[in-house]
Amino acid sequence: MRKQKRYLVVLLGMMVLISGLLGCDKRDSGGEAKTESAQTRPAENQARKNASASKKVTFIEIGSVKCIPCRMMQPIIKEIEEEYGDQVKLVFHDVRTPEGKPYAQKYRIRVIPTQVFLDEDGKEYFRHEGFFPKEELVEVLKRKGVE
Repeated sequence: MRKQKRYLVVLLGMMVLISGLLGCDKRDSGGEAKTESAQTRPAENQARKNASASKKVTFIEIGSVKCIPCRMMQPIIKEIEEEYGDQVKLVFHDVRTPEGKPYAQKYRIRVIPTQVFLDEDGKEYFRHEGFFPKEELVEVLKRKGVE
């Protein structure tokens, strides 16, 4: 009986997670998850122009305030802002709102949350899908000189 309850809890959790992702899950046809970008794409041109010259990295969090893994990222984002705010520009787009929805297409978002990292020139240098632990996130920031 315990195993059945555990199975049901896990199944219910997965259903909640999947239903949350279906609302704004943008999948392209057959593409794989990419961790690093080798080339600049046209969708990044505006972000490149908007990247702050005084910041070493622009960290873009794309998700939703109603998504459980996205909510788990919020404290980490706040800590990054407090600790590295002078070197890192933070941007959050809620793709379940009319204002944020275009960013899902612009950044070719397949799942949420997705973290996109731009260098000083606005060129994407790293991308991660899903929950991103702070320790690993900080290592990505350090690649571009954030201390």
